Amino acid sequence: MNGEERTRWPHVLFGFDGTAENEAALRWAVEEARLRGMGLVMCHCWHWPYPAGHTDPDIEAIMRRAGENLLDSGVRRAYELGVPGAVRRRLRRGPAIEALLRASAGAELVVVGAPEESAEGSAALELPARSPRPVIAAREGAAPRLVVVGVDGSPGCAPALGFAAQEAALRGWDLHVVHGCWEPGAVVEYELALFHDRDLLERTRAAELEQAVGPLRVRYPDLRIEASPLLERPFDALWEAAKDAGLVVLGDRGTGFDPLGATATAMLLRARCTVAIVPGRRSREARTVASDRRVPARQR
Repeated sequence: MNGEERTRWPHVLFGFDGTAENEAALRWAVEEARLRGMGLVMCHCWHWPYPAGHTDPDIEAIMRRAGENLLDSGVRRAYELGVPGAVRRRLRRGPAIEALLRASAGAELVVVGAPEESAEGSAALELPARSPRPVIAAREGAAPRLVVVGVDGSPGCAPALGFAAQEAALRGWDLHVVHGCWEPGAVVEYELALFHDRDLLERTRAAELEQAVGPLRVRYPDLRIEASPLLERPFDALWEAAKDAGLVVLGDRGTGFDPLGATATAMLLRARCTVAIVPGRRSREARTVASDRRVPARQR
C-alpha cells in the first residue's frame, strides 16, 4: 500500500467504470460526500488485455491515456452533480477489486454500482465481503425516504445499526430496524424453549431490540425510529421491509465459506434498492463511521 492510499484525508471512495449503469452510484457517492462534508476519491482500473508477461509500452501508454480521459470525464460529471469538495483521481492497472480494497483502508466508506443478480459467485461480491469499510452498492431508481436495517440481536450488528442511524439522520429519512427472529437453528440451546411460546419469544426479542435501539433514540432525538421484532425468517422479514426502503443496511454475518452470509448476499443481488454492507468482524479496529462531528448538531 502506498502513501497516497494510507492518507487520512476524509473522503468517500468511488469505484468508477464510466458506464451508464455507474451513474446511479456516482450520484450516491457525490451525495455521501456532500452530506458528510468530505472529499471524493474516484478510482478507475484499466485491464491489461494480454497474457501476463507480455509487454508493449506503446499499448500500455494508450491504455493509460484512455483511463485518464475516462477519469477526467467522471470528475467533470461529479462537479456537475455538485460535489462540494475536492475530487482526487486514482488510476490503477489490474483487478478493480484488489485496487479498491487497497484504497478503502484510507476511506470512510466505499460506493460502487450494485451487482447484477447473475453475478452470484463472481468478483462483484468480493468487495463488500472483504472491505474494512462500509460498502454501498447503489442502484438506479426512486429512493423512498426510509432506511431499513436488519439486526439479529447480537453485538456484531451494532456497527450496521449505527451506520443506518447515521445515514437516516444525515438524509432526514426515517429508520426501520427489523429483527426477523424466527431462527431456531441460530440460537443457543437454552433459548430453544422460546420457540414453543410465540408471545414470549416476541416479548423477549422486543425488549432486546429496544435495548439496542435505545441509545440511538438518545443520540438522534429528531430521528423517527421504528423497531420491529418479526416472527419470520430473517431474510423474509428484511425482504418485505425493503420493498419500502431507499437504503437497506446489513452487517457481515458470514462464515469462512460465505464471508457475507446468505441474507446479505441475497439482498445485494436481488434487492431493488441501494444496499450497504457494514463490516463488524473484519474491522473492529477501524475508526467508527458514526462520528457525531459529521452529523448536524440538531440530530445529535
